[in-house]
Amino acid sequence: MNRIKVAIAEDDFRIADIHEKFLNKFKEIEVVGKSLNGEQTLDLLKEKIPDLLILDVYMPDMLGSDLLPIIRERFPKISIIMVTAATDKIFLEKALSYGVENYLIKPVNRERFEEVVLEFIKKHSILSSGQEVDQNYVDLLFGKNTTEKLGKGTGLPKGIDEITLEKVKNTLQLKNQGLSAEEVGKEIGASRITARRYLEYLSSIKEAKAEVVYGIVGRPERKYYSVK
Repeated sequence: MNRIKVAIAEDDFRIADIHEKFLNKFKEIEVVGKSLNGEQTLDLLKEKIPDLLILDVYMPDMLGSDLLPIIRERFPKISIIMVTAATDKIFLEKALSYGVENYLIKPVNRERFEEVVLEFIKKHSILSSGQEVDQNYVDLLFGKNTTEKLGKGTGLPKGIDEITLEKVKNTLQLKNQGLSAEEVGKEIGASRITARRYLEYLSSIKEAKAEVVYGIVGRPERKYYSVK
């Protein structure tokens, strides 16, 4: 699969660098450029045609929210996630009216940022697939939770779906050493929080065991092992 091209529009270069470093941790993503103002952003979008734009509101020459109608007119297929300190409701309402994927308020919690990026990767993957459009396809695309339906038929608790559970089990079985929730999350393409939920469930039904391991600096870390 081709990597998702992402552009970052942020007037603080330090924050833009932080976003870039974080996004580069996802193998599915390629950061194709950064811009410091509205004019640079439009030039960047024209040159690189990214799949996703990480957009701030407060920029020196114009508001990011004022860029939205221009972007939608010139680059209608580009998805947008706003990451901003703007908390005025008018900005949020405008973002919603122009189909922004998500709206994150600074300072952004890293785990929340990770969840939003993973949600976009999943959505992009679904749209890029050749899957026939049916109700299940639409539900997946719009993030409808099918967990409860799966749970009723499989006896799994709410929040645990069969497919993801199998991925977690297979990941543990394929690795000889113990894995942290973060490591499992990276393997299955999910957040650390999601991975931990499945790992703790496997521990509760005795299909995995958890041990606290102390690293070089003495910081404890919870490692999970498959029980074969």
